[in-house]
Amino acid sequence: MIRTGVTVVCRNTALKVTSRYLRMSLARRSNVSDQTVNTSFVANLFRGEIHFGQVFPYPEAADEEQKEYIRSLAEPVQRFFSERYDPAESERLGRPPEAVLDELWETGGYALMIPEEYGGLNMSNTGYATMCSVVGAVDLGLAVVLGAHQSIGWKGILLYGSEEQKRKYLPMVSTGRTVAAFALTEPGSGSDASSIRTRAVKSECGKYYILNGSKLWITGGGIADLFTVFAKTEVTDSRTGQKKDKVTAFIVERGFGGVTSGPPEDKMGIRCTNTTEVYFDDVRIPVENVLGGEGNGFKVAMNILNNGRFGMAGTMAGIMSTCITKAVEHANSRVQFGKHLKEFGNVQEKLARMTTLQYVTQSMGYMVAGNMDNGSKDYHLEAAISKIFSSEAAWIVCDEAIQILGGNGFMRPTGLEKILRDLRIYRIFEGANDVLRLFVALSGIKYAGSHLKELQLAFKHPTANLGLIFKEGSRRVARTFGVGGTDLGSFVVEPLRNSAHLCAESIDSFALAVETLLFKYGKRIVDEQFLLIRLADSAIDIYAMVNVLSRATRAARINLPSAEQEVLMAKAWCVHAHSRVQGNLKQINKRIYLESFSTMSQIAKNVCENGGVVHKLPLEINL
Repeated sequence: MIRTGVTVVCRNTALKVTSRYLRMSLARRSNVSDQTVNTSFVANLFRGEIHFGQVFPYPEAADEEQKEYIRSLAEPVQRFFSERYDPAESERLGRPPEAVLDELWETGGYALMIPEEYGGLNMSNTGYATMCSVVGAVDLGLAVVLGAHQSIGWKGILLYGSEEQKRKYLPMVSTGRTVAAFALTEPGSGSDASSIRTRAVKSECGKYYILNGSKLWITGGGIADLFTVFAKTEVTDSRTGQKKDKVTAFIVERGFGGVTSGPPEDKMGIRCTNTTEVYFDDVRIPVENVLGGEGNGFKVAMNILNNGRFGMAGTMAGIMSTCITKAVEHANSRVQFGKHLKEFGNVQEKLARMTTLQYVTQSMGYMVAGNMDNGSKDYHLEAAISKIFSSEAAWIVCDEAIQILGGNGFMRPTGLEKILRDLRIYRIFEGANDVLRLFVALSGIKYAGSHLKELQLAFKHPTANLGLIFKEGSRRVARTFGVGGTDLGSFVVEPLRNSAHLCAESIDSFALAVETLLFKYGKRIVDEQFLLIRLADSAIDIYAMVNVLSRATRAARINLPSAEQEVLMAKAWCVHAHSRVQGNLKQINKRIYLESFSTMSQIAKNVCENGGVVHKLPLEINL
C-alpha cells in the first residue's frame, strides 16, 4: 500500500517537478510498450507503483490433495536416490547408470509437467519445483539431465505446440524414451540469441524447410532424437509486403536425416551430462513442424527460458541444503582449541548466512511457482531474479561449507568439490547472470518509461486527467521530501514491523533513484551498464526482502514449527539487504563513484589493448 496524500500546498511544486520530468528524452521515444496492466512486483517497483498482489500473502498454490500428490511422487524418488544413486559413479561413467535412467523413465521423471493424456504426471509448477529440489539435493549433473529434457527440451511443444504436435510428440518424450534437446546457442551466438546464423529455407513446393547450420554446447545433443531448433527464415511482412529475416522455431527429429553430433565436450562439471555440438545438413523439416508460428522464434525461445527458470531456484535450494548438512555435521563433531566448531562466532556467522541464503532461494522459487500456478502471466522478471540469486547463493553456500570443513572439504570423498564444479555452469547457462541483470534493469526502465509517455499524453488534456497528474506529482514530491511513502506494516506480523520498514525505505529510495537516472540519462541509460547492474542488484535485494517477509509472516500466522527460525532469518536478511541497497543506490548518485566507474573502464581498456596486465613485476622486469 502506498500513501500518496500530501497537502494541497505541495501540488504546484508537484506539477513543476512532474512537468520537468516528462520533458526528458526517454518520455519522447516512439516505441512505448502497451499499457496493459502488468501485475509484476518487480516491473512496478521501477515505476514506484508497488503491486503487492504477487507477494502478499505468500501464495498458497497447492491444496491438501495436491500436496499429497506431490508428496506421493517426491518421497519415493528421494528414497531411491538415497539408497541406490551415487553421483561419483555417474561422473566416472559420463552418464547416469542405465538402471537409474530406467527408473526415472518408468516413474515419470522425464515427464513431470506433461498432461496425463499425453503420458505425463501433470505436475504443477509448485510440484516441479519440489522435484527439482529433490534431484538437486542429490546431484546437479542429474538435475541437468532431467531439466534440459523437460524444462527447455520439449517445453516449447507444451507451451506453443498445436494439438497435432502435442499428440505426436509429447507421448514420445514422456513414455517413449525419446530424449529432447533445446538447440539455440551457436559458435558465434551466445547471449545474443538474435544473431544466430543457422538458416531454414522454404522449398519451392512450400511443403518443407531445408535447415543448415550448427548449434553449440547442446545438453543431450549426442543422445537426443528430438530437438527444438531456432533458425533464421525469410518472412514477408503482412502489412508492408517487405521480406525480412526473422527467427523461427522448429521441431526437428533426428530421423529426418542430416542431423549429426560432435564428440562429447570435456567439461569442468556436470560431467554425467552429454554436451555436444549438433550439425544440420540439408535437413528437410515439414512445414507443420514450425513451432509457434513463422518468425516468432525469438519470442518462443525467450518464453521457454522464462517459463523454466524458476525450477533452478528449487534445484539450488536442494543442493544448498546438502551443503549445509555436511557443514553442520562437521561443526557439531569437530573440536579445535578445546571447543566444537559450532561454538565459534565465525562459524556461527557462516552457518547463519548459509541457512538464510537457502531460505531466500527456496522462498523465491516457490513464490514464482505459486504465482504461475495461480494464473499470473507477469513473472518473467521475478523468474530471472530467482535464477540469478539462487545460482550465486548456492556458490557462496558450497564455498563456505568447504571452508568450514577445511582440508576435508577440499578432498573428493566429502563430495563438496564436485558440487562446486557442478555449480559453476548454473551462473552461465539458461541466461548468463550478467545478461539477466541487464534484462531486469532494462525491462524495468522500459516499463517506467512507458508510464512517462502516459503522463505526457495526460498533460496534453490536463482537465480530463487531473487525477492521474496529481497522483503522480504527489507521489514524486512525497518521495523527494520523505513524506508518506511505502508502508508494509499491515502485511507482516508484529515482530517483522521494523524489518518491513527497512524494506519500505529501500523501495522508496529505489523509485527515486530510477527517476533520477531517467531524468539524467534518458535513452542513453541503456549504455550505462555500471549503473544498470547496481539497479538490478538493488531490485534483487528488495524482491528477496519482500519474499522472506511474506513467507515468514505466513509461517508465524499459521504457527508452523519453523516460524521462530523463519522470522529470525527474515530479520537478519532485511538488515543486510537494506544496507546493500543503500550502498548500491549511493554509487548510482555520488560523483566519486561515477568517476570510479570511468576509471575502471579505462583500466579495462588498457588491459585489453595490452593483451593482458600492463604493469610489470616490482623488479621492473617482464616474465
